[in-house]
Amino acid sequence: MELREVPIHGHTVTYRTAGSGPVVLLIHGMAGSATTWKHVMPALAENFTVVAPDLPGHGRSDKLVGDLSLGAFASTLRDLLVALGHERATVIGQSLGGGVAMQLAYQYPERCERLVLVGSGGLGAEVNSLLKALSLPGSALVLQLACAAPIRDAIDAIGRAASGVGLRPAPATEELWRSYSSLSDEETRRAFLRTLRAVIDTRGQAVSAADRLHLAAEMPTLIVWGDADPIIPVEHAHAAHRAIAGSRLELFEGDGHFPHCESPGRFAAVVRDFIEGTVPAQITVSQHHVLAQQSA
Repeated sequence: MELREVPIHGHTVTYRTAGSGPVVLLIHGMAGSATTWKHVMPALAENFTVVAPDLPGHGRSDKLVGDLSLGAFASTLRDLLVALGHERATVIGQSLGGGVAMQLAYQYPERCERLVLVGSGGLGAEVNSLLKALSLPGSALVLQLACAAPIRDAIDAIGRAASGVGLRPAPATEELWRSYSSLSDEETRRAFLRTLRAVIDTRGQAVSAADRLHLAAEMPTLIVWGDADPIIPVEHAHAAHRAIAGSRLELFEGDGHFPHCESPGRFAAVVRDFIEGTVPAQITVSQHHVLAQQSA
């Protein structure tokens, strides 16, 4: 899946795409990139047109952009779909990407056919304590030291030694290492902290979609979660499932925060079954305005 790029409002957004058919938009998490979907993109591309962008400030997209809020990410993804000639898509978001997916569905419902939330942020306050700590003043220096070349190289050497004796890292460990390694770049690290502080503070997740989840009842919604998720608790999945009428909940036993990496075959099969078994939403802006005025 070749890496491509497109200019959007003067900034370069990189993305990967493959396949043909109905469009599936894959949105990665914080400090991640489109690479996180490499285990499932080939299987999904057998039935769908898959588009996996690097969010602004992430991966190989431009880092020096002004706004790294959920709303800005959603607007960029809307513009990416327009630039690629895609009218509508099934939107799949993991972790931070789940929050972006919900924001995209809220801001541009006419662009979204279905919603898939994978270990999603924005569904409750609780989050791993390390992320809360990184929202504190002074964390930039701590993160700089933690990602310094000698420390990164030492950990990498341990990984190579383990591989040399036949020990391979678990998919979740590999994904965490990729995210950690990306933070050795100063611009990426700065963008990460700005993104994190837009959604997390010392009390936990500061952005919540709880008061808008009833709107998702008009859109086919799938919730996928690892029941051993150490980053965002699985209780958020159950709460979202109760709040979104008609939603489907799939718990991946023993998986953590990256079920698309830890169980890629099952993940792709579940997504394929969900898309093929549901009728795409066709919500107009005027319909959305009426729904938004209704209480949960």
